[in-house]
Amino acid sequence: MNVPRRAFLKGVIATGGAMVLGSTLLPQSVMADWPKDAFGAESIDETLKILFEKSGNVKNVTTSKEITIEAPNIAENGAVVPVEVTANFDRVESIVIIGDKNPKALVAQFNFPNPDNAVGWVKTRIKLGQTSNIVAVVKANGKLYMAKREVKVTIGGCGG
Repeated sequence: MNVPRRAFLKGVIATGGAMVLGSTLLPQSVMADWPKDAFGAESIDETLKILFEKSGNVKNVTTSKEITIEAPNIAENGAVVPVEVTANFDRVESIVIIGDKNPKALVAQFNFPNPDNAVGWVKTRIKLGQTSNIVAVVKANGKLYMAKREVKVTIGGCGG
């Protein structure tokens, strides 16, 4: 099929315009929010205080067996550590992943805008600077729950 050059250019311009217009009309719940202060925190307690102080339950974090963290026992390269967190709760509002010995503790935060329909599950790859605990903090039903899992790192991923 031979498409005239002018028709091709019109199609490209129309598609590009639609993409720009569509990206400006996305609902706010899809857009990422950047908790700058939390990503600058250097400890688990400081991170949780920044992220959850408004909800008033930072001091009441409960260790839970309803949270599973799947990660390798030994990560050959700390720059790419696969992590899967499953939270078996109703109404999961967020899942936070922390590397307790990273220079900046907060690794990732996943917020679920509609907790009634959310499945408490995330899978990602993270960086760990050295052997440390991966800490998953789940906010569900207005409460905070936590689980830890140690990962041994042979080559550091955070500048090491």
